[in-house]
Amino acid sequence: MGRLKLQPGIKAIEEEPEDYENTASERDKAALGCMINSEIGAVLAVMRRNVRWGGRYMSGDDQLEHSLIQSLKALRRQIFSWQHPWHTVNPAVYLQPFLDVIRSDETGAPITGVALSSLYKILSLDVLDLNTVNVEDAMHLVVDAVTSCRFEVTDPASEEVVLMKILQVLLACMKSKASVMLSNQHVCTIVNTCFRVVHQAGTKGELLQRMARHTMHELVRCIFSHLPDVDTTEHTFIKGSNTAKQEVSGLPGDYSFGGKQLENGNGGTELDSQAPSANFVSKVTGGMVPAMDENIVVPGNGKDTVSYDLNLMTEPYGVPCMVEIFHFLCSLLNVVEHMAIGPRANTIAFDEDVPLFALGLINSAIELGGTAIRRHPRLLSLVQDELFRNLMQFGLSTSPLILSMICSIVLNLYHHLRTELKLQLEAFFSCVILRLAQSRYGASYQQQEVAMEALVDFCRLKSFMVEMYANLDCDITCSNVFEDLASLLSKSAFPVNCPLSAMHILALDGLIAVIQGMAERISNASVSSESVNLEEYTPFWMVKCDNYSDPDHWVPFVRRRKYIKKRLMIGADHFNRDPKKGLEFLQGTHLLPDKLDPQSVACFFRYTAGLDKNLVGDFLGNHDEFCVQVLHEFAGTFDFQDMNLDTALRLFLETFRLPGESQKIQRVLEAFSERYYEQSPQILANKDAALLLSYSLIMLNTDQHNVQVKKKMTEEDFIKNNRHINGGNDLPRDFLSELYDSICKNEIRTIPDQSAAFPEMNPSRWIDLMHKSKKTAPFIVSDSRSHLDRDMFAVMSGPTIAAISVVFDRAELEDVFQTCIDGFLAVAKISACHHLEDVLDDLVVSLCKFTTLLNSSSAEEPVLAFGDDPKARVATITVFTIANRYGDFIRAGWRNILDCILKLHKLGLLPARVASDAADDSELSSEPGQGKPLTNSLSSAHMPSVGTPRRSSGLMGRFSQLLSLDTEEPRLQPTEQQLAAHQRTLQTIQKCHIDSIFTESKFLQADSLLNLARALIWAAGRPQKGNSSPEDEDTAVFCLELLIAITLNNRDRIVILWQGVYEHIANIVQTTLMPCALVEKAVFGLLRICQRLLPYKENLADDLLRSLQLVLKLDARVADAYCEQITQEVSRLVKANASHIRSQMGWRTITSLLSITARHPEASEVGFDALLFIMSDGINLMPSNFTTCVDAARQFAESRVAHADRSVRALDLMSGSIGCLTQWAQEAQEAMGEAEATKMCQDIGEMWLRLVQGLRKVCLDQREDVRNHALLALQMCLTGVDEVHIQHGLWLQCFDMVIFTVLDDLLEISQGHSQKDFRNMEGTLVLALKLLSKVFLQLLPELSQVTTFCKLWLGVLSRMEKYLKVKVRGKKNEKLQELVPELLKNTLVVMKNKGVLVQRSALGGDSLWELTWLHVNNIAPSIQSDVFPDQDSEKKQKPVSAENETEIG
Repeated sequence: MGRLKLQPGIKAIEEEPEDYENTASERDKAALGCMINSEIGAVLAVMRRNVRWGGRYMSGDDQLEHSLIQSLKALRRQIFSWQHPWHTVNPAVYLQPFLDVIRSDETGAPITGVALSSLYKILSLDVLDLNTVNVEDAMHLVVDAVTSCRFEVTDPASEEVVLMKILQVLLACMKSKASVMLSNQHVCTIVNTCFRVVHQAGTKGELLQRMARHTMHELVRCIFSHLPDVDTTEHTFIKGSNTAKQEVSGLPGDYSFGGKQLENGNGGTELDSQAPSANFVSKVTGGMVPAMDENIVVPGNGKDTVSYDLNLMTEPYGVPCMVEIFHFLCSLLNVVEHMAIGPRANTIAFDEDVPLFALGLINSAIELGGTAIRRHPRLLSLVQDELFRNLMQFGLSTSPLILSMICSIVLNLYHHLRTELKLQLEAFFSCVILRLAQSRYGASYQQQEVAMEALVDFCRLKSFMVEMYANLDCDITCSNVFEDLASLLSKSAFPVNCPLSAMHILALDGLIAVIQGMAERISNASVSSESVNLEEYTPFWMVKCDNYSDPDHWVPFVRRRKYIKKRLMIGADHFNRDPKKGLEFLQGTHLLPDKLDPQSVACFFRYTAGLDKNLVGDFLGNHDEFCVQVLHEFAGTFDFQDMNLDTALRLFLETFRLPGESQKIQRVLEAFSERYYEQSPQILANKDAALLLSYSLIMLNTDQHNVQVKKKMTEEDFIKNNRHINGGNDLPRDFLSELYDSICKNEIRTIPDQSAAFPEMNPSRWIDLMHKSKKTAPFIVSDSRSHLDRDMFAVMSGPTIAAISVVFDRAELEDVFQTCIDGFLAVAKISACHHLEDVLDDLVVSLCKFTTLLNSSSAEEPVLAFGDDPKARVATITVFTIANRYGDFIRAGWRNILDCILKLHKLGLLPARVASDAADDSELSSEPGQGKPLTNSLSSAHMPSVGTPRRSSGLMGRFSQLLSLDTEEPRLQPTEQQLAAHQRTLQTIQKCHIDSIFTESKFLQADSLLNLARALIWAAGRPQKGNSSPEDEDTAVFCLELLIAITLNNRDRIVILWQGVYEHIANIVQTTLMPCALVEKAVFGLLRICQRLLPYKENLADDLLRSLQLVLKLDARVADAYCEQITQEVSRLVKANASHIRSQMGWRTITSLLSITARHPEASEVGFDALLFIMSDGINLMPSNFTTCVDAARQFAESRVAHADRSVRALDLMSGSIGCLTQWAQEAQEAMGEAEATKMCQDIGEMWLRLVQGLRKVCLDQREDVRNHALLALQMCLTGVDEVHIQHGLWLQCFDMVIFTVLDDLLEISQGHSQKDFRNMEGTLVLALKLLSKVFLQLLPELSQVTTFCKLWLGVLSRMEKYLKVKVRGKKNEKLQELVPELLKNTLVVMKNKGVLVQRSALGGDSLWELTWLHVNNIAPSIQSDVFPDQDSEKKQKPVSAENETEIG
């Protein structure tokens, strides 16, 4: 029913409830009696002072007192005699005497004032409450008496006092506990009376004016604060104007919401309402002030009014009185329209005063009514239409006060009722805020400032921009309010050719508030954005959402709508250049069907902003059949329901330019008339009447507003022209007159505004807006998650960064710096969260400029300049904060960050070891002088900095440079200011945590890590051959250190970095000709990487080891300088990772590096130690490294840079490796298949051959003990391979390439070289000969089967013969003379015993036998008889014939 809810359990009864306690009724009866007695005394006392009341009156024969005094005295006699509790006493008994005084027109102002004070005391002490008997009647009596108060005016001051007390009592009525019993009618009467006092106070004193206004505010607050508690069940409304009129006509004469003129003259002052009047006129102001409508009608569109039933007005107050009061307050805003007549004392004051007063009351009502307003359709309707229409009108007022109040109201409306005010809010921002906040629309600076302040207030509401974007920017029928507001903020924050002003800072605050809102939403569940794509055609104007409150539904929906809207805008751009191509483009994007239909094209024209209205008009006016169909469909998109013809025509012609040709105009107007008649046929007989009248309006419009028409059409002319057009009848004269006035006052623009600027709100547009608001999509309320932030941020990020950067650049106050920094950090957070890497890079680039570190500074002392520049320091901290927090999403920005780091490095503001510290904590640096962490080394200005040794780069170094400046008067110490600047610089660098960028690089995303590495390589620059400056080299070294550090930190992702790192190091190695720090860092960095990564990256082991081949490519001078250290690192590498090196290529690289050291005095010992580790006991020998290790051992054996003992040890390593071959051969036989085993045996044979070939070379060494040991080692390798099963072919190769060759070479050396070079060659020859004999005999059983055995045997014999005949130092050696026959004899005996050397045939067929003896006889003729005595006796008996011998030879 729309009334206040009474508290349950309260009964207005006379008997006392059992549990009734703690109320005014339970107070001491005597005390209340005393209080009322004292009030009676006060009234009587004042009355007695007046002569009229002091004497007696004659009435007939008896002398009686006046009835007013009698009633007061009678009450005085009664009050102490009442035995019942106070709440059971009818209040009328003790109130009526006071009310009579107030009503009486015989009393003067002082008496009335005292009576009002007494009444106020009774009300304010809560003597009346809901439990008091007949409280409702009592309250009504009080209100009726006070609102019809009469008194004689004796002086202006006393009159003001009475008026103030009337206000006081009325407010006390509304605030008392019993106020809920007041009826709607009485509440309206109270407000109306209060407003009349407000109006009358305009001619009174300042105090009364302020008191009256304050009371009005309090009343409105008091009434509307109850709205949330009002029951929503409204009923018994009477539909239809006829019934309403009947009911209203039956209202009693004293019920009205108005008043009569207040007369303060001879007759006195009245505040009654007995004569109904729509308003009262103040003689002083001479203006017209509306009062509340006596019919209590809720305003509608003038068609279907709804009035309240009289019964509702007499029930306890609720929505009906609130609707009427709110309607009255809204109507106060219309007052200016009616103020044109009559002079005024102060135009500006009145223009501001009344609207401001009304707006303040409206704001209070909305603040207290809040969201409850939406539960009551009539209140909501007032807000949506009348209130907002007036707000739009006053919004463009030149008064900043009015604009400020309107903005506050809209902010409240947005907060409480935004779901019901979607299009109204759009209109407010488009037509008011966006117009006033820019100077180009003619707004004053004050207006701009107020509008901007209001916009910033909206931006501080976290949901505001999101909801503008979701509801308006993503709606094809609405403007892009979010984009426009964001653009306005960024442009307004951007000072162009002017100093920074408060307006710029204000706009920046708004911009940053929006950005920070997005940043705060990131912590809530973020929603990934999926790209929208239209696969097939669906009518874009019919896209709907299943559930506007569920983000899972509305988020994809608004994204889809925004995508469609963007595509339509692109299509519009194409259409404006070429209509045909524009439509084809939209067909290609599935926004129009492949075969165009009229409806889709019509909707494209209707709902797409930015179309050329001339082209649209030409298309719609075309005679082509398809164009005519489009025209009719286009007209069908308009809603002309209950709309005046001129309003409908205005709206229709706003959407395109009316063509100039009459035939086209006719076609357009025919379509319009058909649609209008279809929807609003009330007065018109048929569509032809609509057509004729539309034509007539166009002609009237031209006539009235074309300057070339001198004689204007009169109203009579217009009416005459339109006779008999309504189906042969005339249209109503009033109807035509209204149309005539409308056209004359307000031109129909047939050339619509093409600009996409912010339009003014006119009446026809407002009517259209109200029509649209009934059909628009529901308002989407956003939650605290970042559903659309990525899309929104993409729109505003560029201008935002630019605006913040410019303000930061111009700002001089630290609080402005901090605001900008907060903005930068919020932008960084959003960019990172939504993976907008380009935006983050742009931000980093902007910020790096402000660090001043990239400037080629002309300052003599850059460190001091930096310490004195707070902006640079803040920017530097911010850059590194972003790098540390959001490094994952930095790409190209790493270059700028590195430039800053390098500048700090050059200034000596970084610890020299920051790069090394960036390596894993677990690693122990092999280099001395381990640096401290950044925070420790920069902890105090008095602590020496850990600077690089190359130059004085530490902070103390900077001081020392300062001290040693070549000035006439050298400074003894830095000034306090300089010390403070240095201290600030130190603290800044500490806060940057630069080392964390590299120590934490293991957590960077792959793309970012790769870009960081590339940036380091880029910053290092390409090394130049021999002509780089020390500073460039220092930079290159520093960058290389950092590069190596992040490589080591990212061993799990080395694949990403390796190629770039390798190429960079290779470039350094291959272009460096002399030893220097850079190549040293490159080589040892490479070795360090291999050492650290080999255990973890088996798949990269070959690449890592192959990279070490770079060391082999070093320039000879460079290699020589670092050989020992390189060998130490390689040795470490081998010892730590031998088990991880498996490939032949890897071992070849390692052994090559070790082999080089064999001839290097300092490095050879370390290199041999590493080789010893590999080959000792064969633990680390394997088929893949056997050959290369043997070759390396040979080189150490041949090397003469160390004692011969080491060569002997190297030979032992070689000979000891034969055990590995034996072991592998056994394993192959046991574990492998036949084919694999055979292959393995072949490989082993090849390895063995390489081994003995290596030993052969050492057998020719100049040093006797090495040479002899080599022969023994060779003998061991040749005789200790029984289990290896060397193939016969390999043995034959071995004899030819190793055994025979070494004998021949030794023979040659003994004869061709001096004894000085090769000492004691005789002993070596003896060993060699024994080796030959021993090996031959051991292999005799196998080799005798070979077809080439004869050749092999002859080779053995020939070597023995040569050794027998050899002369060392010119004479034959005795040992050899003894040894050769002995060895030969021994060999022949074995051959005989083995059955190898036997005479096969006496007829010359046995060449082995004959050739053997032919050679043996040359060596020792007696041997044959010793070995074969039987054969010798036969020879004597039967000598071999000469021919036979010749044949054998």
